[in-house]
Amino acid sequence: MILPIVAYGAPVLRKVCADITPDYDGLPKLLDDMWETMYASNGVGLAAPQINKGIRLFVIDSKQIFENQDEEDKGKYPDEPGVKRVFINAHIKEFDGNDWSYNEGCLSIPKIREDIMRPEEVVLEYADENFKLHTEKFVGITARIIQHEYDHTEGKLFIDYLKPLRKKMLQGKLNDISKGKLKLDYKMMYAK
Repeated sequence: MILPIVAYGAPVLRKVCADITPDYDGLPKLLDDMWETMYASNGVGLAAPQINKGIRLFVIDSKQIFENQDEEDKGKYPDEPGVKRVFINAHIKEFDGNDWSYNEGCLSIPKIREDIMRPEEVVLEYADENFKLHTEKFVGITARIIQHEYDHTEGKLFIDYLKPLRKKMLQGKLNDISKGKLKLDYKMMYAK
């Protein structure tokens, strides 16, 4: 089932999320719904707070980026061909590499894209959909998507990395998003 995406301004997007246990009610269905929602919204990642669930869960598919990249971008990123993965109870253990800029967007903040600096590499401890524990290093675009989605589970948004003046310049657009004054090709849920 395609779920509505929670829009900027909703309190759930600013909450630190809780870990879940293997007996979390309806988890397999929730994961199916998250994948379906992410693809229907043309996203490469989706975190549980974006579908109004305050839990430490996100899904990513960086393979799409590599499958759809321009010829001149081929071989540019070290994580090609990307990964499709579920992350449950993820916790960042360390960052590594240099910070680099990439133009990010967010399904909860539609029609705004900004260049955001993030570390090249991230080491993450997480459980997969079968609650098997992993500690793994991710690099490149995949590391960036993970950091972006992980931030959602920490109550943080990509616009929080912007300089105050830039954020102030975007405030009108952000207000329009929170009030539902945008035409989008996917369902959204707005804060009351």
